[in-house]
Amino acid sequence: MAVIVDEGTNPFEVGVATELFGLPRPELGLPAPLYELTLCTPTPGIRMNHGFFTLSGVPGLDAVDGADTLVVPGRPDNVVPRGAAVLDAVRRTHARGARVVSLCTGSFALAEAGILEGRRATTHWRWAGLFRELHPDVLLEPDVLFVDEGDVLTAAGSAAALDLGLHIVRRDHGAEVANAVSRRLVFAAHRDGGQRQFVERPVPDVPDESLAPLLAWAGERVGEPLTVADLAARAAVSPATLHRRFRAQLGTTPLAWLTAERVALACRLIERGEERLDTVARRSGLGTAANLRARLRQETGLSPSAYRRRFGPAAGEAPKT
Repeated sequence: MAVIVDEGTNPFEVGVATELFGLPRPELGLPAPLYELTLCTPTPGIRMNHGFFTLSGVPGLDAVDGADTLVVPGRPDNVVPRGAAVLDAVRRTHARGARVVSLCTGSFALAEAGILEGRRATTHWRWAGLFRELHPDVLLEPDVLFVDEGDVLTAAGSAAALDLGLHIVRRDHGAEVANAVSRRLVFAAHRDGGQRQFVERPVPDVPDESLAPLLAWAGERVGEPLTVADLAARAAVSPATLHRRFRAQLGTTPLAWLTAERVALACRLIERGEERLDTVARRSGLGTAANLRARLRQETGLSPSAYRRRFGPAAGEAPKT
């Protein structure tokens, strides 16, 4: 994995990439990082955002040619075009089939390189208007935390880099590993909703009540036969009011949130060695093996058997308890 550090790059996002992908993971009992990470720069002695840091002693952009994943952090001066060397590194990495990831306004670089044309992507809500103006051929989704297009992934903002990074860890190494990393970071393994909850807007005279108590209550019971009506009753509101609150605060629906939590639980059960699909479906609240197959494929792109082969206990290994 290679991270391009350009002139003016945001050091927070470089730190996120280094923390998630480049450091050892003692919480997993692993002496080595999950990835082999290298930072690289277009010229020696790169000055990062506002000159607080200068990065030197790292490889040049040739380092991207051996990477399976290229990460492009953002920078604040998005009206200034990226250098030709950086754009060429992005293009040739994508052309050979490697994965390309942008963090925050790093999506501007991906768009300038031409690899987002006709594809879904996101960027920080503050620069969404400018992005649309400069790159009208990109299908911008400004209300989400990240977009996964398979070989091209984009994160909405600096903190959303953590969301996307954990998603990548989950995709590459499974939910159990991603959860362990998130606990180490004291950061939610999966934040529901999108960045619309962070957009500046007038404060209402009477703010909506927080969903946090309801989510905590429901999170402990996702394996039970909960319904949206049950959630509404617990919150002492009508289902329609609950739907509006979920949309406003999380950017999703109660049913979509509940389903995502159940799929996450099903993934953990499979990773821990449960082989009976009916048991996984029942214990995760998904009901039937058929529904489990459909939901797991929808969320992860894998069938239960493929997910087990990729993330389950190795042959001969005792199931986790």
